[in-house]
Amino acid sequence: MTKPIAALKGTVTGTVIAAHGRHYLVQAGEKKLQCVTRGKKSDVAVGDIVKLNLTSPNQGVIEEITERKTLLYRSDQYKSKLLAANVTQLFIVVATEPGFTDDLVSRSLVAAEAAGVAVHIILNKIDVVASLERTRKRVALYGGLGYPVHEVSATAQPEETVAALMPLLEGQSTILIGQSGMGKSSIINLIIPDADIAVREISAALDTGKHTTTFTRLYTMDENTSIIDSPGFQEFGLYQLTEGMLERAFPEFEQYLGKCKFYNCHHSNEPECAIRTAVAAGDIAPMRHALYLQLLHESSQKLY
Repeated sequence: MTKPIAALKGTVTGTVIAAHGRHYLVQAGEKKLQCVTRGKKSDVAVGDIVKLNLTSPNQGVIEEITERKTLLYRSDQYKSKLLAANVTQLFIVVATEPGFTDDLVSRSLVAAEAAGVAVHIILNKIDVVASLERTRKRVALYGGLGYPVHEVSATAQPEETVAALMPLLEGQSTILIGQSGMGKSSIINLIIPDADIAVREISAALDTGKHTTTFTRLYTMDENTSIIDSPGFQEFGLYQLTEGMLERAFPEFEQYLGKCKFYNCHHSNEPECAIRTAVAAGDIAPMRHALYLQLLHESSQKLY
């Protein structure tokens, strides 16, 4: 529990609800505080529970990040980009149009598996019937791996969309990710009617001007429920994952791990590899195996 306004003296505890560069907005009780970290540290994520020292009635310095339950982040060769902390589930939003990339969806799934975060795939814009069946076939691959798929149309069927998603959100801390154009903002606006107002307030507090879509922000729905909206992005690097983490992040690999001829098999070109045998038999999708090999290559290239 965060402290009420009356207790906002000295050191307080709050939740990071937005981040832009090294500037953070922290919700402490009913008060929003503009915060920075000491020095050049920028390892704070939206969703973090932090302890801070007040420097004025509306400002503070973050001194400590309390222990995280989960952390979602992406990384390239050079640095990491924190997405959110303490989330319990991830909604990957895809749509019938514009087309989504399987690479981004698959990488998001791997990141969630590695972080211990549950996943739901939200197929939006099902009113666009011309491309619906083709999109359903693409999404069916992920449904076959055990990830629930929910079909909605935020614009054409708003009430049905709310009815479908609200039971999934209750009692959870959920982050929405997806490429630009998938309809994330439409879904957020349905679930959080005052989202646009909140974004303007946060943007003003963080002094981001018109760049309201370039930062991640958290909306509190009730004491046990929150939803985090993230900027649309096209790439999802996972350079931080080790080989062991990677192979365990593909649920379809699980039954074959430990059954290769060589105990240190990389599942690339080794003889009598159980994973490659399963791919050849059609039990593992070639696209997924190819992604695994690509991620394995990337993890060997990191420079930080």
